[in-house]
Amino acid sequence: MSNYLFTPAVPSLPIEGSQQQFPIHRVYCVGRNYADHAREMGHDPDREPPFFFNKHPDSLISGGQDFPYPTATSDVHHEIELVVALKSGGTNIPVDEAMQHVFGYAVGLDMTRRDIQAIAKSKGHPWSTAKAFDHAAPCTALVPASKIGHPQKGQIHLDINGVRKQTGDLSSMIWSIPETIAHLSRLFELKAGDVIFTGTPSGVGPVSRGDFLEGEVEGVAKLKLRVV
Repeated sequence: MSNYLFTPAVPSLPIEGSQQQFPIHRVYCVGRNYADHAREMGHDPDREPPFFFNKHPDSLISGGQDFPYPTATSDVHHEIELVVALKSGGTNIPVDEAMQHVFGYAVGLDMTRRDIQAIAKSKGHPWSTAKAFDHAAPCTALVPASKIGHPQKGQIHLDINGVRKQTGDLSSMIWSIPETIAHLSRLFELKAGDVIFTGTPSGVGPVSRGDFLEGEVEGVAKLKLRVV
C-alpha cells in the first residue's frame, strides 16, 4: 500500500526504436542562444553567460499530437530547438566530460505567449506564464546518441503551411551543448531525466489555429503538428 494520497502520472517521452519511455525530471531552456535570434529580439549576441528558464515536465507533448492554442493570449510564437536528454548528471560537470551524460536528442518547440512575455519583461516579472503553460513544449521521440552520435552542426528549420519561417545551423549556437551542460550544472544538480531546450535560430513568429508546422534538425528528427 502506498503512503501517497494519490500517484501522479510520470511525464515521459517515447524513445525511437524502443518500447521504453524516457521519464522527465526537469525541463531547462536556454535563452537567446543563436546570435541572429538575439539580435531580432533586440539584444547583443556577445558571449555573456547563458541564462535559463524552465518549463514544466508535463508541458511536453509528443508523438505528433495537436498543439492546443492556449488561453489568455492572442500572440503565440514558435521557436524550433534541438533538445538534449540526460541519462545522468551531477554538479560542476567539466566541459570535456559533459557529453558523457547525454542519452539522446529530439526536436522540440518552445511555444511562447509573446504578449504575456512582453508585459512580464516590461515589469521585470518572471516568464513562467509565458513559457510554462500547458502543452508549451511539443517534442519528437528521443533518438539515442548511440544511433546518431552528437550533432555539432546541421540545419535546423521550421515551416508553417509549407513556407519556411526559421532556418539556422547548430554550429551557430553561442554556447555549445557541452558548455551549456557544464554551466547549468553549476546552477543546479543535473539528474537523469533532465532535458534541455538549446535555443532557437532567428525567424520566430506567430502561429494561428489551423496552421500546420513542420520542423527538422538535420540528422536528428522531424516534428509535425497542427495548431488547433
